Amino acid sequence: MIDLSLLVFIGACTAVALTGVFFKPGDWYEGLRKPPWRPPNWLFGPAWTVLYAMIAVSGWWVWEAGEWPAVALPMAVYGLQLLLNAGWSPLFFGLRRPDLAFYELIGLWSSILATILVFYPVSPPAAWLLVPYLGWVTFAGALNRSIIRLNPRTVEA
Repeated sequence: MIDLSLLVFIGACTAVALTGVFFKPGDWYEGLRKPPWRPPNWLFGPAWTVLYAMIAVSGWWVWEAGEWPAVALPMAVYGLQLLLNAGWSPLFFGLRRPDLAFYELIGLWSSILATILVFYPVSPPAAWLLVPYLGWVTFAGALNRSIIRLNPRTVEA
């Protein structure tokens, strides 16, 4: 039987993932110049599905491993990174502002690193579970920045 608190973490990550459903790439994105090392579109969905599962389990492990108020700061930082994660798609695809999305992504990257650092003392495996997420967001940042550079007249810089 699945623990109710795990379902809460899965639900939170699913809610964040829904921003990618509401703000899709579409024709505008397809019309942008992209670097040759960009992965195919079909890869993003499965990659994010795995990452969101890892993010949910990581948060749940810390929740279960610690006691309140010891987990208050880790959970606050975890919540911040979820909010920043949810903000990227609306900025990039919704507003069509890769420049703003890039700056927001810097905050997201920083919050993921902070989450790893505050999770580690409570649950080292939970912290390590977020490392691929940090790596993917690092890659996404490089892609985001490349799109800005390749499309100077299309996007703000």
